[in-house]
Amino acid sequence: MGFELIAWVALRDPAGRVLLARRDGTDRGDGLWNLPGGHVDDGEPIAVAAAREASEEVGALIDPLALRHVGVQRFDLPYPSGRARGFNFFFESHVWLGELAPGELTSELGWFAVDDLPPDILPWLPAAIAAHLVEGRFWVESVG
Repeated sequence: MGFELIAWVALRDPAGRVLLARRDGTDRGDGLWNLPGGHVDDGEPIAVAAAREASEEVGALIDPLALRHVGVQRFDLPYPSGRARGFNFFFESHVWLGELAPGELTSELGWFAVDDLPPDILPWLPAAIAAHLVEGRFWVESVG
């Protein structure tokens, strides 16, 4: 595995819940809940990547300038296919256009309270949501 840059978007409803998408047809975490997000393309600004991924995966049309950057997570962890190294960039939005529906690599959507996330979620995501959306910590590292 190479070095990865990944952009994630936490869409929040008026009740403060976060939209999660169930992964479908992916090579990591297939069948688990996650935030809309994915890899940053070569030459692509990170906020633009976050908005693009939200559109592709859940149908949310977001102005990248309207995204609020809430955190960064460095990761360097073992996986069965090799070490995963890189940075996760987390954004938050309370405003979007479009009808939310499962899109690319997504089988279903659900709204969840940040303190009541589903058990079948990417294993590292509850800690990231707590750090960035609940505690307001910007920088987190996951190294193992």
